[in-house]
Amino acid sequence: MKFAILSYETPDNFAARSDQRRDALFGAVFRYIDEMRRAGVFVGGAGLDLPQTATTIRLEEGVRRVQDGPYPDTKEQLGGLFVIDVADEAAAIAWARRCPREPGRVIEVRPLLPPRT
Repeated sequence: MKFAILSYETPDNFAARSDQRRDALFGAVFRYIDEMRRAGVFVGGAGLDLPQTATTIRLEEGVRRVQDGPYPDTKEQLGGLFVIDVADEAAAIAWARRCPREPGRVIEVRPLLPPRT
């Protein structure tokens, strides 16, 4: 089964990407990816650029509206994701628990929908 491990970041987490904590943070993430590769569960993933680089598109009154920046209803913004292929949800949660954490980071595990046949 394929699962997404989603990493939500606070503004402070995003700010840390540009200071001295960046190397320590990404070093831990790269080690985590290497562990998943060695275990044969890593399918893919990516870190996302800063929230202010996002463009949000909404359907309002039948019209698609484009807005610069992220959808601002939450303090945390999606910062990156990993896709893994494991036996079940328990295995996905076990991998998510190993994801490097910073204060304020929230990790979500969500099954991917099966491909349509």
